Amino acid sequence: MSLQKSTPDTTRRSEKSRRAIYDAALELVAEVGYPKTTIEGIAARAGVGKQTIYRWWSSKADVLLEAFLDLSEQASREAGPGYDFAIPDTGDLATDLKAVLRLTVDQLKDPRFEAPSRALAAEGVVNEELGRVAMAKLLEPSLQLYVDRVRAAQEAGQVRQDIDPRIALELWVSPLAQRWLQYTGPISYEYTDTLVDYALHGIAPR
Repeated sequence: MSLQKSTPDTTRRSEKSRRAIYDAALELVAEVGYPKTTIEGIAARAGVGKQTIYRWWSSKADVLLEAFLDLSEQASREAGPGYDFAIPDTGDLATDLKAVLRLTVDQLKDPRFEAPSRALAAEGVVNEELGRVAMAKLLEPSLQLYVDRVRAAQEAGQVRQDIDPRIALELWVSPLAQRWLQYTGPISYEYTDTLVDYALHGIAPR
C-alpha cells in the first residue's frame, strides 16, 4: 500500500526537479554563457544534487539540448491548440515562405531562444555527437517543412520539376543562419523577404 502511494509522489518530485533543472540550465546559459555554465551551477540553481542531474544526463550539453526541446514544445503550446507546424499553403509560395521566415526572425531575436540556440550551435561544431543529435531533433523537422512546401509548389507547377527541394531551401535558410550566427548583419523581415525574392526570381537581368 505504501508503494502505491509513494510512486506518484516520486514521479511528481522527479518532474518538479526535472523542470527546475531545465529552467536553471536556460537561465545560466543566458546569464553567464555556455562555457561558464556547469553541472554544479545548474544543480545549485535548481536546488538539486548534481548526482540527480548525472542520473538523467551525461553532460551539460545534453541537459541544455533537452531543456531547449522542452522550451520549443512550450512555445508551440502557447501558440494555441490550433497551431499547425506545417508551412501554410496559400497558393503563393513567396508569401508563405516570407511569413514563416518572419516568424523565424522573431524566434531568433527572442531572448528565451537566442542564448541556448547559440550555445547549442557553437557546441555542435566541436562536439560532433551533440551536433548530429541537435540536427536530428531540432533542425531536421523544420527543414522537412520547407521540403514539403517546395514539393507542393512543384506539384502546382510553380517550381521547376528538376529542382531539389532540399538544396533549394538552403537559398533562404542558410544565409539567415550564417548572418545570425556570425553577426555579419542585422536580421529583419526586410532581409528574409529579400532572400525569398532572390531565391525564387534570381538575380540575373529580367
